[in-house]
Amino acid sequence: MTNPDPHEEGVLQGLRVLIVEDEPMLAAFLEDALTDLGCEVIGPALNMKDALRLAREASIDGAGLDVNVAGEQVYPVADVLAERGLPFVFMTGYGEAGLRESDRGRPVLQKPYSFERLVEIMTQWRSPRNRIPQA
Repeated sequence: MTNPDPHEEGVLQGLRVLIVEDEPMLAAFLEDALTDLGCEVIGPALNMKDALRLAREASIDGAGLDVNVAGEQVYPVADVLAERGLPFVFMTGYGEAGLRESDRGRPVLQKPYSFERLVEIMTQWRSPRNRIPQA
């Protein structure tokens, strides 16, 4: 990954993003980089218990999900987010081949991924057509 473009500072201003990542250094990098771009980072959740709680309860606009979280699959979190109508991106070393059939077609970034591509995906979450009203 590369550092965010300083010219894009604030490009994600106000976006509330849940990060589910069990690698502490990567989680810290994502938190710092997304904060620099104006996001409010929720988490990062380093385990499935916290990830599920935040996915159910937190006020968020979207999420970045590592597929393998401390040896557990992140799919229950993805299911909660899908039920809430929230967008998310899978961030995984396995690529799309590591996803469930039901998740094919969702955004996926294969590690190591481009931070710029992550920002592109998250920028799309601002679009009104991508927002599904929450109950």
